[in-house]
Amino acid sequence: MSTASVAIPVPRESSGADRKAGHYVRFNLFAFGVIVMVAMFGAFRMYQQVFAWEYGLDATAPEFETYWMTLVKIEIPVLFGLGFVCWGYLWLTRDRNMSALTPKVELQRYFSFTLWLVAYTFAIYFIGSFFAEGDGVWHQTVLRDTPFTPSHNVLFYACIPTYIFFSVGGFVYAITRLPAFSRGISVAHVLAVLGPVLILPNLGFNEWGHAYWLTEEIFSHPLHWGFVVLGWNALALPGVALQMIQRMVPLFHEVFGDMPAKPAD
Repeated sequence: MSTASVAIPVPRESSGADRKAGHYVRFNLFAFGVIVMVAMFGAFRMYQQVFAWEYGLDATAPEFETYWMTLVKIEIPVLFGLGFVCWGYLWLTRDRNMSALTPKVELQRYFSFTLWLVAYTFAIYFIGSFFAEGDGVWHQTVLRDTPFTPSHNVLFYACIPTYIFFSVGGFVYAITRLPAFSRGISVAHVLAVLGPVLILPNLGFNEWGHAYWLTEEIFSHPLHWGFVVLGWNALALPGVALQMIQRMVPLFHEVFGDMPAKPAD
């Protein structure tokens, strides 16, 4: 029984430097973004621990304005402002000649797009879920008075703008830099982005219901169904991954050549 191996052809697109680890996946900016998120929301949680019980129980108190409304007045313009700057930059620097895109560059962009989606997933499913559960616990313990509470002021006005930053940013990146996503609209990607984004206006309905119906804070109450349905739209991300894989597999073959055949028996 012979075990002759088959040589791997090296395509014209590839070179020795192109095959080194890290050439296609660059974690610098991605790692920085995740570190910033962890540090920022870790600080938010400690801030809640220190000031929530002492200064966050009465929205009419002067201390509440100082410690909690000041936080909201900083979060909203800063986070949404950074979002619009980033999305505008991605749009203004869009690739206007994607027909000339080489397989190597396109593959690099798919890996960058993957990191956008990973950051979005981390923001919504880890950070967002953590503070959402904390918000429910807070309202089951403390009487709800206004839409501005120590838990809301982090969840509504920091967590949600943060995952919107990455979800919309990833969408704009895909349609401006990836030929497959620029030729048409990915339904899976629209669902994964639009559903969680619509949680923001759904907050208005939720707070209106709690103000006028005076319902008890129960997770299964109809007021909260919108959060569940819209949040679960993010589960369309595996559909986006399948669309990416369909294009990335041919790109791997174009850039790196055919996969080695199994040794002959």
